[in-house]
Amino acid sequence: MSGLDDILSALPMDQLARQLGTDETTARQAASMALPALLGGMQANAADPQGAASLQNAIGQHDDGLFGERVDLDRVDTRDGEKISSHIFGSNEDQVVHALGGAGGGMGGDLIKKLLPMLAPIVLSYLAKQLQGGGLGGAGRSVDAGPSLPTQTGGGGQAGAPGSLQDMLGQVLGGAAGGAAAGGAAAGGSKDPFGGLGDLLGGLLGGGRR
Repeated sequence: MSGLDDILSALPMDQLARQLGTDETTARQAASMALPALLGGMQANAADPQGAASLQNAIGQHDDGLFGERVDLDRVDTRDGEKISSHIFGSNEDQVVHALGGAGGGMGGDLIKKLLPMLAPIVLSYLAKQLQGGGLGGAGRSVDAGPSLPTQTGGGGQAGAPGSLQDMLGQVLGGAAGGAAAGGAAAGGSKDPFGGLGDLLGGLLGGGRR
C-alpha cells in the first residue's frame, strides 16, 4: 500500500462528504484526484533547493498529530490549508482546480476549491509523521536523512535536500504521479492518478511556486 492509499484510508468519507455538501462516492473520487495533485505539486516544488527548503519548513510546522488512523476533519485549519495550496500551485492554482473539477464526471471546481484546503494540512501532517518515524510506513526503505529534514537549512545540507524530498514524495505517491509532477507527459506507462489529466496537470505542476 502506498502512502497515498494510507492517507485516503484515514479520511472519514462520511464527514468529508458532509463538509463538502456531497455524497461519499463523490467525496472519495474528489479526494483520490486532489491528493496526488497536492503531492505532485509538492514534488515539483522540491525540485530545487529553495522549494525544498520551503517544503521542509512547512512539514516541520505540521508535526501536530493531525494525521492518525482516522483524521478528525474538525481539527483541520482550512485557512492554513488555503495558504499551503496557494503556495504549492502558485499562479497555476485556478487552472489546477478547473482541470480537476472538470474530470471524474464533472464534479465541479467549487468542490475541488473547497477540498484542497482541507487536505493540504493533512498531507503535511502525514509527511511530518513519516519523517519522525524515519521512513514511510510499509515502504521498502527509509528516507535518507529523513529525521533531519524538518530542521535542515541552507549550507552543506541543501544540495541533497531536493533529491531526498522528491524521493520521499515519490514513495508516498507510489510512483503513480512522479512523471506528472516533474512536468513529464511521458509517465512511462504508469497509472495516471489524475483520471486522464496527467498530461495537463503535469505541465501545471511543473511550474509550481518556488
